[in-house]
Amino acid sequence: MNVTTTYTNATSTFAEIMGLEAEVRTNKAENGLDNDLDISPVTLSSAWSRVARLLLLSSMAVGGSVGNVFMISAVVVEDQLKKRGNAFLVNVALADLLVTGLVIPVSVIVILAGHEESLNTCRFEWTLEALCVLVTVLTLATIAAENYTRLCLPPERYAILTPSRVTTTIISVWLISVMAVVLQSSLDVGPDFCRRQFGRIALEQIIGASLLVGVPTLTTTFLYIKLVIRVRRATRGSYKPPVAFSWDYELTKANMYSCAVFLMFWLPFGIAVCLNSFWPISARVLYNLAWFALSKSCFNNLLYCVADRHFRSAYVKLFNYCCCKTTVSFSRRTRGDPSRNTSEQHRLRVHIIHSYTSPASCRSTRELGRLNGRDVYEL
Repeated sequence: MNVTTTYTNATSTFAEIMGLEAEVRTNKAENGLDNDLDISPVTLSSAWSRVARLLLLSSMAVGGSVGNVFMISAVVVEDQLKKRGNAFLVNVALADLLVTGLVIPVSVIVILAGHEESLNTCRFEWTLEALCVLVTVLTLATIAAENYTRLCLPPERYAILTPSRVTTTIISVWLISVMAVVLQSSLDVGPDFCRRQFGRIALEQIIGASLLVGVPTLTTTFLYIKLVIRVRRATRGSYKPPVAFSWDYELTKANMYSCAVFLMFWLPFGIAVCLNSFWPISARVLYNLAWFALSKSCFNNLLYCVADRHFRSAYVKLFNYCCCKTTVSFSRRTRGDPSRNTSEQHRLRVHIIHSYTSPASCRSTRELGRLNGRDVYEL
């Protein structure tokens, strides 16, 4: 039996033991997330039955894709939604459609094939997810700016938003998002969820997330808070706003709910990724939170159906046309229909905030005149 008898040998043996324990702790910290090998970033947990995973993902893909197609079509067929700024809503729905129509079906195909997902498949899904998230975040900020300009600024300021500028803005959002994702993939820094390498967030990722996610989120929140304050200040008392303004404000509130839902789905995953840089978090938790965040693309279109009357009306018409095979008219109502209310016949957009703060708002009565065959309301 070998016995350490000298102080030097004892010190050396103690140092080796402590070094071995430190190495074990380091390996556990680095590879602690590899214990949950039964869960996949592409095919969910293998503890679930194959049929259950197929039913869940297929339902998400079909329901989400149909809902996003309905949301895009609603802006096209509904008169009250045919506005320049609503093209940004179509952009959000398009990003969600890429998730429900391309990302989730790839997982369904992998499960049907019965094979483990490849690294290229996982990289494709996560890259497309990151692209759609960036597009959604930047577009939500653009929607907030458009809503504030429409409701709180003079009409001549809103007229600056021409169709060509709307198109340029949407293209710019996609280009910025694509460049950010390509740069992230080329640098290959930070956590890699496909190879189960959950390390610290790199400095480049912190800067990019702050500029492309943090700043747009804060801007969106600030604009909506300021919008609500100005609208409530202008509409307080016995003043009744025009119906066109009420419709615009109703759609704006639906956009606010959409931002809140986006944060509710994606914020837990973002917090978990940040905390993982300091305390290792189970891969099961990270992947489940990622799939929960991904499911947001399946429910955003339903939110607009519930929160906005014009989206709801368009959804009903589209459902009747596609499923019930009935004759549905999407044409504009004629002005001479006596059965319609006058306020519904003449849909005039009135800038409530500008009118409220203008000198004309001091008049005691509302004057109604005729100008070029259209009703003009002076508040």
